[in-house]
Amino acid sequence: MIRYGSAVPKATAVLLIGLWIVNAGSPVWAQQPPPPAAPPTVPPPGQTLTPDQLNDLVAPIALYPDELLSQILVAATYPLEVVEAYQWKLRNPTLSGPALTQAAQQQNWDASVQALVMFPDVLKRLNDDVHWTTNLGNAFLAQQQDVMNAVQVMRQRAQQAGRLQSTPQINVATTTQNGVPYIGIEPVDPNIMYVPMYDPAWIWGPPLWYPYPLWIWPPRSVLVGGLYFGFGIGINVGFFFGAGWHGWGGWGWHPGWGARTIIVNNTFIHQYNFNGARLAAHGTTVWAHDPVHRGGVPYATPALREQYRGNVRQAVAPRAVPEGARNAPGGERFGNRTMPSSPAPREENRGAFGGMQNGSAAGTHSEHGYSSMGPSRSAPRAAAPRGGGRR
Repeated sequence: MIRYGSAVPKATAVLLIGLWIVNAGSPVWAQQPPPPAAPPTVPPPGQTLTPDQLNDLVAPIALYPDELLSQILVAATYPLEVVEAYQWKLRNPTLSGPALTQAAQQQNWDASVQALVMFPDVLKRLNDDVHWTTNLGNAFLAQQQDVMNAVQVMRQRAQQAGRLQSTPQINVATTTQNGVPYIGIEPVDPNIMYVPMYDPAWIWGPPLWYPYPLWIWPPRSVLVGGLYFGFGIGINVGFFFGAGWHGWGGWGWHPGWGARTIIVNNTFIHQYNFNGARLAAHGTTVWAHDPVHRGGVPYATPALREQYRGNVRQAVAPRAVPEGARNAPGGERFGNRTMPSSPAPREENRGAFGGMQNGSAAGTHSEHGYSSMGPSRSAPRAAAPRGGGRR
């Protein structure tokens, strides 16, 4: 501090005056650093999500193969059963192959959840951030066509940025269904499923509208050549089903991209003894949520609560809330949270499917469950482009 009457060296005085003149030429607000951007927050329950919010919400699974993506969207509407399946798998670490499949058939979960035990890494991710999983399921229940459309929007952006390409494990192709173009992602080998590993911030940048899940993303130390994307060990699904396995083309869930919905293969579910008592014996049907498997988890909107008010478990005896839900901060409802994001640095012009070492991720497990279907055919809403050229 300068005090009146104190001696100030001439050089110091000149420097101080010079700095004052420089700063005086700028308005005060220009001298202050801009405030940090607020992290994205989860909208209140019941609020319709915008296209931008849905794009961020689906980003972590948007590049999964079509069949696995479809199954995850269905299973996310039964988040408590997802947690139960994960805990059950932890209690039965020695089960594998047909023994795991047969044991899973005895569990009273939806077929989409039962079959997830075949993909232990996926099941773990959905359990690790069950709030995100529940929010994904809630969005899918309330805005099914919009969620499916968001997946296509994110695939298009990744492809246009050069980060979504075919590899020896995955075939990426643009085609049409009912006159509607879409990007499909399918396993190259009809018997082997490779579960993708990627940080969505490396593909599209940090989230602006909806936080990414609290998953452990693959560290850059495991990447080869600075690429963004890789796979775990390939899962041979035939190992769980035996000689009757007909490949991924006959899997239990696949997208109907033309109508932006999910199609369920009832034949698959019955052939492999999944929990399909409420399903037709053969053929395919459009998926519809079965509230019997909701397990007391509240629905996000009054319309959904009214639609599924016949949920016996909700009305009579909800099951115990799992550990992950009991520890939710602030007493929030199952599936709702506000979370800051810590964006990872971005790089440019890297391929999506390739570069991460194969072999760090997926043990193999199988299971059966039970699913339900029903019509859903409103026209898809076009997703609004994001500002700022972020993606």
